[in-house]
Amino acid sequence: MNPGAPQDQIEAVVARIESVGSQAFVSHGVLRTIIGIVGDTQRCYELNLPAMPGVSTILRVSAPYKLVSSQAHAERSVIHIGPPGHRIPIGPDTFTLIAGPAAVESAEQAHSAARLAAAAGARVLRGGAYKPRMFPLSFQGMGEDGLKILADVREATGLLILTEAMSPADVTLVASYADMLQIGAANMQNYPLLDSVAGTGKPVLLKRGMQATIEEWLMAAEYLTQRGNPHVVLCERGIRTFETATSSTLDISAIPLVQQLSHLPVIADPSQACGRRDLVVPLARAAIAAGADGLLINVHPDPENAVVDGQHSLAGSELRELASAVRQLPPLLGRRPAEPLS
Repeated sequence: MNPGAPQDQIEAVVARIESVGSQAFVSHGVLRTIIGIVGDTQRCYELNLPAMPGVSTILRVSAPYKLVSSQAHAERSVIHIGPPGHRIPIGPDTFTLIAGPAAVESAEQAHSAARLAAAAGARVLRGGAYKPRMFPLSFQGMGEDGLKILADVREATGLLILTEAMSPADVTLVASYADMLQIGAANMQNYPLLDSVAGTGKPVLLKRGMQATIEEWLMAAEYLTQRGNPHVVLCERGIRTFETATSSTLDISAIPLVQQLSHLPVIADPSQACGRRDLVVPLARAAIAAGADGLLINVHPDPENAVVDGQHSLAGSELRELASAVRQLPPLLGRRPAEPLS
């Protein structure tokens, strides 16, 4: 649709599409609205949609992921996080660092981690209030108490909050505290959860599943977008291979490839990918060089005593090294730091 097309024109187009038994999926972006059509292609062409008020372009998309395909957007998208007056962009012209503890353990730990993250250049704090764990007796997170701590940290530091939603039953509560919701790798194809998260309208960080192909990853993003939420950022966090020296293998090639296939921003999570503190900064540099729109980094004030993921959380000299890379490398690729937008 044309930029600024009014709701009555959008509804008229949707009604005409549905009048021949096709499905219309409406995706509202910041500047324009896209209506994805699934159905009998020939009948849709016979509807004379280009002549309808508000219609800008009709484009046939061959990829199975219609709305997130680069064929649907001439330019790559910028996703904004946060309230008006303090929105952080993630997209092709900026570089956004998201950092913080894998799990909120206490108010003191969360505030300390937030100060470290901000000093390294982070604009968004990641912190887990609900944690998916392989072992049933492991720490599962502080739940709403953890969310309250994150809200207090946001008030004290100005950092926006990214946190994971694990169950449809928790989504409304998590969304009431978070600026951005994370779908973890284990839940990439949890369709009831995707439905619930899409319904919040909050920006979504969608991690790639450890055994997911790129097409499966993009189809999960398509699922969110078709459910009315186009504010999706993709996160490459490593895939399972035959190699056992690292916890998974960061797929560097996925970053530029997905940026060709889709208009959505792509960031990398080298912390989770390698599971080793000594490899986080080298992989972060590689991701920046490959064109990542941002990084997701584990930061903890006392990694040796962290309850979760201390073995790949940064502090001290490693974090200073990361901060240097984030400060120096993105400008070489024509990117500027992601500053709050008024």
